[in-house]
Amino acid sequence: MTRANGAALSAAKKYDLLTALGAWGLSQNRTVQRQVLRLICLITAHYNWQEDRLSVSQAVIAKLWSVDVRTVKRELAAFREKGWLYEKRRSLRGQAAWLGLNLERILADTEESREALGTSAAQRLSKAAPVKEPAVEEKIIAFPQAGDSRWGRIARRLAAQDRALWQAWFAGLTPVCEEGDLILRAPSGFHASYVQTHYLRRLEQLWGGPVRLQA
Repeated sequence: MTRANGAALSAAKKYDLLTALGAWGLSQNRTVQRQVLRLICLITAHYNWQEDRLSVSQAVIAKLWSVDVRTVKRELAAFREKGWLYEKRRSLRGQAAWLGLNLERILADTEESREALGTSAAQRLSKAAPVKEPAVEEKIIAFPQAGDSRWGRIARRLAAQDRALWQAWFAGLTPVCEEGDLILRAPSGFHASYVQTHYLRRLEQLWGGPVRLQA
């Protein structure tokens, strides 16, 4: 798979991208404006353009944004759902996840504001070339390794329907019981609560019965 990312940009285009993000954000409502400002600050402070890698703890991000960790989790999930960030490697014990920047998607979503940047900047951004990513990274993320159990089949269906949503909220769920009611263990209480609030009905429809979340 090819995806344009930060490693494809020259120094000038990096500033153009941040300006395009800012200009587009300023044309949106206050909630989106705040989200875009947070992303710009995060990219400026911690994104490694050459390696297309953002790897920083949620506690550090919370301090940068002057918010709590719960807000950081929510905002990062929102960026993944938009397709602006994607997961290159899951978080490991004591190590933050590796996230990449999906330049192609950001440029497409902010295209309506590109003319405001001026002709030169708009032309530079239109020439941002996609780069080929290692297939192994995509394979790790794209396909849930849940076996051929009933939950495994549901998991693969969820991933096929919306990979970004799968990565953000379903990939971390582990089946505890698949007899009768489906019981899923989430990596945290917040994660369990969020899935139960926003996606329980969807899970129960796919399961065909009650689904319970626990941390």
